[in-house]
Amino acid sequence: MNCRHFLTLLDLSSEELTALINRATELKTLHAQGESCTPMQNKVLAMIFEKSSTRTRVSFETAMVHFGGHAIFLSPRDTQLGRGEPLEDSARVLSRMADMIMVRTFEHEKIVRFAEYSSVPVINALTDSYHPCQLLADMQTYFEHRGNIQGRTVAWIGDGNNMCHSYINAAIRFGFKLNIACPQGYEPDHAILQAAGDAAELCSDPETAVKDAMLVTTDVWTSMGQEQEQRKREQAFKHYMVTPALMQQANAEAVFMHCLPAHRGEEVAAEVIDGPQSLVWDQAENRLHAQKALIEFLARHHGKR
Repeated sequence: MNCRHFLTLLDLSSEELTALINRATELKTLHAQGESCTPMQNKVLAMIFEKSSTRTRVSFETAMVHFGGHAIFLSPRDTQLGRGEPLEDSARVLSRMADMIMVRTFEHEKIVRFAEYSSVPVINALTDSYHPCQLLADMQTYFEHRGNIQGRTVAWIGDGNNMCHSYINAAIRFGFKLNIACPQGYEPDHAILQAAGDAAELCSDPETAVKDAMLVTTDVWTSMGQEQEQRKREQAFKHYMVTPALMQQANAEAVFMHCLPAHRGEEVAAEVIDGPQSLVWDQAENRLHAQKALIEFLARHHGKR
C-alpha cells in the first residue's frame, strides 16, 4: 500500500509544504471561530515517546481531540520496545491497530527503519538529526506575521543540531537563504549542509550571520542527553547569545524565534525572547495547528485501509 511518511521536510515538495502551511492557518481560524473539523473521527494516533516532551505530547493529543480522534501515549515503560522487541515487529503490529504513528526518539535511523515496516503514516516528532514538525510551526508563524519567506535571509545562531538541520532543509524547500553561526566543532552535519548548496552557508560569527536577516532563531546550547557537556558547551557558546545588540544588526523588521524550552541568559537574553520582536508564543501555539494540517494531509494521502 502506498504510504506517505513525514520523517524530514524533504519528504514533501515545496508546493505541498506551502499548501500545508496555509491549511494550518485555515484550521487555526476555524478553531477560533468554534467550527469543528473532524477528519480523524474514530481514528487513532499512536505516540511513541523515547524522549520526553511537553509541547509535542500536548499538541498532538489536542490535535486528535480537535479532529474527533484519539491519541495513545506510549513511553518505553509502556511498550515492548523498551524490553528489546525488534523495531520491525513493533512497527508491523502497531500499524495494524493505529491509523497513524508519531515517534519521538534518538537515532534518526531508528525512525527510518520503523517507517519502512509500518503500513500507516509515520511522523517524526524529533530525532537527534531532525525536528521537522517544529519547522512547520516556525514557517507558519513567519508566514502569518511577515508573509512568504522565499528570498529572505534567516540566521541560525548556536549549535548545529537537529533544529539547524531542519532549518537547512527548510531553506531548500521554502527558498530562503540560511546563514549559520556555530562555534568551531559544533557545526551541522557536513552532508546535510552540502546537500543545500547555496541555500545555506556557515558564517564566521553571529554578527555576520544576522546581517539583513528577517528571522533570527536559536536553540538551547545543551540538548537532552548532553547534560555532561554543560560546562564545556557554556564556554564554547558564550559569544553566541542572541542579545538586543545582535538583533539590532539584523533587518529592522526582523523577528525572533526559539523552539523552547529556553534558557534566558544563555542562548537568548530575556529582553529578546520577552520583547516585541519575539514570536515565540505564537510559534509554540502553531505546533498544534501545523500538526493538525500534517495529520490531515497524511490521512488524506494514505486513503482507506
